[in-house]
Amino acid sequence: MITMKMLGKVRRMYLRDKLSLHEIAKRTGLSRNTIRKWLRMPEEPAPPTYQRAASAGKLSTFYATLEQALQADSHRPKPDRRTARALFTQIKAEGYQGGYSQLTAFIRDWRGRKGSALHAFVPLQFALGEAFQFDWSEEGLVIGGLYRRMQVAHLKL
Repeated sequence: MITMKMLGKVRRMYLRDKLSLHEIAKRTGLSRNTIRKWLRMPEEPAPPTYQRAASAGKLSTFYATLEQALQADSHRPKPDRRTARALFTQIKAEGYQGGYSQLTAFIRDWRGRKGSALHAFVPLQFALGEAFQFDWSEEGLVIGGLYRRMQVAHLKL
């Protein structure tokens, strides 16, 4: 995938540093054809993106089953939830022909969107004596004309 950073780097090497295509290819690891194509692009190109055609996969027929199982498991205690391996066995019995990694990718995506996304709240104000912050650092000080390295502890109640 083309990054704008790499595109800028290639253009600087060619236009400002006057390097040959061969030399740029050696330094960046890109092919000369790619570099040539990038240099012929207009000055302000739209960022290139990869467009994958959407297609139904082997797992798509089992989405409803998996979502229902994941939703039910999200209400159970953590030790009682089904593992991805157990879900894989279940849909294999129902006729799934695909691989395990496709299932784990689906589960990871589902949990990121709906599932076990916890919402935590941390108050920014505390009652006196309820909480404290601690940190330490290394500082440089000049004491009596001599430079000293000091380790300092910071404590805030």
